Amino acid sequence: MIANLPKYALWLALALLLWFAVAVFGPKFGVIDWQTGLGTMVRTIGPIFIGATALIALIALVLVLWKGPRNQWWKAAFALAIPAALMAGLVSVANQAASVPPIHDVATDTLNPPSFSEATIAKREEIGANPLNDYQAPLGQLEPWKKALADSPLAGKSHAQVIADSFPELRPIPFDIPRDQAMALVAAAMSDIGLEDIRSDVQAGTIEGTAETFAFGFKDDVVARIEDGVIDLRSVSRVGLSDLGYNAARLRELSDAIKARLNG
Repeated sequence: MIANLPKYALWLALALLLWFAVAVFGPKFGVIDWQTGLGTMVRTIGPIFIGATALIALIALVLVLWKGPRNQWWKAAFALAIPAALMAGLVSVANQAASVPPIHDVATDTLNPPSFSEATIAKREEIGANPLNDYQAPLGQLEPWKKALADSPLAGKSHAQVIADSFPELRPIPFDIPRDQAMALVAAAMSDIGLEDIRSDVQAGTIEGTAETFAFGFKDDVVARIEDGVIDLRSVSRVGLSDLGYNAARLRELSDAIKARLNG
């Protein structure tokens, strides 16, 4: 039994790895929905599965080093390394979530954020996506932040205030070229950073695109407004309370791509 325990622990660790692979990439390919992948498989069952696997692997490693056969130690060690790495990943994500405000809508103009087209709004409503909230309303008055921020000082702050405090580097981008050229340039920059379904509305002076995250396949809507010599950007998640800072990071990346083309 002791001789086979490292092998069993390794099989269990590989099953754990497969479990998380399905949880993370299943939603992206439509195998499961994101609530099942993130909520059930990762947040609820994941830590329990990790703990049980790590415990069995640790017991296997101790026994095999104590009683042998010692040539099986690497299986137990590898079995222990897998849950350790996965737990480190979960802790890293938790730390990232704690380091950014729990919002999922970010713009460079917080007084008058760029608006999405009726087609995009209709698509968001059709799939039950996050509503586009008033940037000036306190978060504590909006769903679903009422419960999440009940005892937090953020409850009294609006999107505009949170963005200004947390992401002061997000600024409008001035331009001094014809607007049609600026629109073409912004569309190219969106393509540069990997946005898909890029579409322009010359009359409205807007360009929209869609971003998809590598893990879970979360989709975010992005819009650029080009008018009065200024380019403003906005990125909004379709699902989830917090975006872990991804929308702000995307706007930083898009801003850099636009500036590079403007200066190129």
